[in-house]
Amino acid sequence: MEPKQERANEHEVRITNRESATIKGVLHVESFDEEEIILDTNMGTLTVKGEGLHIKQLDLEQGDFEVEGLINAMQYTSVSKGKGAKGKGFLQRLLK
Repeated sequence: MEPKQERANEHEVRITNRESATIKGVLHVESFDEEEIILDTNMGTLTVKGEGLHIKQLDLEQGDFEVEGLINAMQYTSVSKGKGAKGKGFLQRLLK
């Protein structure tokens, strides 16, 4: 098993047939609906746009995220300043 600190710096995006995406290095979910998901990652804010999007897996402790649906676009919009830089994510506040 890899040391947790090394995994925290790992970032990977894998898209399969535009039908699903697996993302490593997710710090928290800012917002989500069927057309747009905004994630804070260790490499910046990542926006996933598509149709019929739904979260299949979310493990913030490991930084793993998986989404299904038709993926139309992915875009990084800012550089991350680390966990907690913007406060608690939507899911963290919801699941408090």
